[in-house]
Amino acid sequence: MSARMVLFSVMGIALAGFGLVGAWPWLAAQTSSGDASFTTVALGKTLYAKHCATCHGANLEGQRDWKSLLSSGRMPAPPHDASGHTWHHADGVLFRITEEGTAAVVGGSYQSDMRGFGDIMSDDDIRAVIAYIKSTWPEREREYQAEMSRRERETTQ
Repeated sequence: MSARMVLFSVMGIALAGFGLVGAWPWLAAQTSSGDASFTTVALGKTLYAKHCATCHGANLEGQRDWKSLLSSGRMPAPPHDASGHTWHHADGVLFRITEEGTAAVVGGSYQSDMRGFGDIMSDDDIRAVIAYIKSTWPEREREYQAEMSRRERETTQ
């Protein structure tokens, strides 16, 4: 290897190191603020594609006319992006809906095509899916949802 190639290699490694040092405060802030790790979000994205995208859309867009009843009398799958209402719900509610299904959480005679996934996904898998969905929201929606989750935690303590 020529001296020039060695110099470029060393410079490249140094620049990458400086980039990591520069990004470190941001990475540390993400972790300390309770945001999910990149690994968790990546797992959630994979699990979402496998278990949720069929109904809720590959891009979290939900089913067409999701606010109007289907001929079955049930509601279509809502979007999980910022255009939907998922971000209005606290973490515990989102977890229970995913684990038990919408009808089990809403109760009464409510009927839903949203089944529970607690027999297919572990608790950590469900949390990863929720982390992925939350990672796609704009800051305003994430902040609102974080506040709903904070209030939920206060009432359950």
